[in-house]
Amino acid sequence: MGSTDSKNTHQPAQLTGRLGTMGIVFMVVAAAAPLTVIGGNMPLGIGLGNGAGAPVGFLIAALILLLFSVGFVTMAPHVREAGAFFSYVTLGLGKRAGMGIAVVALVAYTAIQAGIYGYIGWAIDDTVRFYGGPSIPWPLYALFTLAIVAFLGYRHIDLSAKVLGVALVAEIGIVLVLDFAILINPGPAGITVESFAPDTFLDGAIGVAILFALTGFIGFESTAVFRNEARSPERTVPRATYIAVLIIGGFYAFTCWAFVVAIGPDTIAEVAQRTLDGEANMLLDTTNDQLGHVGRDLVNVLLLTSLFACVLSFHNVIARYQFVLAGMRVLPKPLARVHPKHHSPSVSSLVQTGTVIILVAIFAIFGVDPLVGVFGSMAGVATVGMTVLMLSTSIAVIVFFVRNPAARAGRRGRTILIPILASVGLLAGMGLVLSNFTLVTGGSAQLSAGLAAVPFAALIVGWFIGRDRRGAAEAPSNVS
Repeated sequence: MGSTDSKNTHQPAQLTGRLGTMGIVFMVVAAAAPLTVIGGNMPLGIGLGNGAGAPVGFLIAALILLLFSVGFVTMAPHVREAGAFFSYVTLGLGKRAGMGIAVVALVAYTAIQAGIYGYIGWAIDDTVRFYGGPSIPWPLYALFTLAIVAFLGYRHIDLSAKVLGVALVAEIGIVLVLDFAILINPGPAGITVESFAPDTFLDGAIGVAILFALTGFIGFESTAVFRNEARSPERTVPRATYIAVLIIGGFYAFTCWAFVVAIGPDTIAEVAQRTLDGEANMLLDTTNDQLGHVGRDLVNVLLLTSLFACVLSFHNVIARYQFVLAGMRVLPKPLARVHPKHHSPSVSSLVQTGTVIILVAIFAIFGVDPLVGVFGSMAGVATVGMTVLMLSTSIAVIVFFVRNPAARAGRRGRTILIPILASVGLLAGMGLVLSNFTLVTGGSAQLSAGLAAVPFAALIVGWFIGRDRRGAAEAPSNVS
């Protein structure tokens, strides 16, 4: 099989690292924030979606992203830069489209990171007040968290990987303990598989359940961003991509089903709705019933570490996106500097820190609510952005292999047919996101329409920038 020769003569230095498959998986799964999704997305999918059939929504979302991963991984040997979506789209669809996707990626990742800072600021304040502490404005907690993230992000990637590994193991571990406790002590209906019966998962709005399931996977594709810091990236990145999708999807679906078993298929939708109304907390209340007060307190603390792991992972992803783009002369050259001691994109990391400080300050000055206003709105922008990114990448994979028959090497299914199926699934997913966007943002129809337009505006801006920047962001075009 041939490969693409890509020599980036403009990049002054390369990031280095020895991340193995599981190290990258930790980074990626941490970005998905599993415990946060269980506590937030799951009640949304159940309460606003198809009730007890919500676990199937997670399985369908995982299938769509697994199909996407096939083309993503198959094209990986031909994409030598660690620019992920930007590099794929540039190689498959050209410089202008690639530049458009680069801007969309920066907007989407920055948005979700800013949103998480709002969420974690609120969550820390809520936890402190729950245990009798003082009420402190959420931006102060957010800035304190940001300082820790800045410290870790400035240093070598291995330090972040170790921190995320510990946080992720604890996070997933406590939920698995809870899941198996539920199976040992099930709810009134006993151990039931009613969730997977067609009459159940097709009852209600299964599209809404798939929508909130898809938002729970944001960040899984960032495996390719760590290419330059991976050990044997040709093997490590594909393995990490598949493992991340399977772990995330399997974990979500299994845990969602366990909660149906704990509460009962007939009452799970009502409990989820009460959670959305602020009258209950499905995750913490169920934990308290199964693991007692100690278990509840532990999950509450791990919710905070889940959010921290998420925001640290996205910080690292954005810093590396900026680093690669700067090395290709798309962004200012100083962003491509590598720290002589930490071997990290230190300047890019500092710029990313400064960007988020500005955003948090703006939200604080205007008194924006940290959950609905900050997290809801920014998560909405990121969700639309991510569907645009993945759909564009899937199309780029198809176009690349159609134009380069020698690169297909007889693998028509993996290079053409499966990416077409992924594109159809992602197009349907985009339709679900846009048609139910007010559910994601929690805002008015006018505000939601404006926020949904942001990624598309970024795509157009990037397209015109790409038209005017000759010699920048050139993708390798020869496939030997």
